[in-house]
Amino acid sequence: MKTLFTELRVALVATLILAAVCCGLYPLAVYGVAQALFPKQANGSLLTDASGTVRGSHLLGQNFTSDQYFHSRPSSAGSGYDAANSSGSNLGPTSRKLADAIAQNVADYRQQNGLATNAVVPADAVTASASGLDPHISPANANLQADRVAKARHLSRQQVDELIGRNTEGPDWGVFGDPRVNVLELNLALDRLGASSPTSKSNP
Repeated sequence: MKTLFTELRVALVATLILAAVCCGLYPLAVYGVAQALFPKQANGSLLTDASGTVRGSHLLGQNFTSDQYFHSRPSSAGSGYDAANSSGSNLGPTSRKLADAIAQNVADYRQQNGLATNAVVPADAVTASASGLDPHISPANANLQADRVAKARHLSRQQVDELIGRNTEGPDWGVFGDPRVNVLELNLALDRLGASSPTSKSNP
């Protein structure tokens, strides 16, 4: 019996020590280091507008529908860009439903941006990402939307092109991935430009 109580005491003490370290000290240490060295990333990489109001995260896409904003790529996450329901469409390459959806997206994209009916459309403009939360579009996608945005905001194409260039990210570490444009950052830059006062816009 004495041996049993000794073993129980050791087990209890070990459990309390591990609980204190793993559930208290370690999380606090990680939190402290993250806040000290990477405060923006640790707090969600949030983006604010000119008034300081949080408009979203650098890491998560959102839907834009107004002509005065660049549009994100399609999303299959919930009703669209639902961070609580991240997913792709799960439709395979032989799916008729997927083919029809892409064909419709291509037609809509050409119409929205005043393109010819046979204009080449970037894949990211008409297909959803695996997560449904991709915050980026390709530079080619942004360039094809530039005329629409410039016209809606009464800006020159050069002004819009400069904003696209300033908000284009290169490959990670200069090697991994392709150049990409963060849609929310670009749209916030458009608002900060202050060239127009939009009356109808999606929440940037």
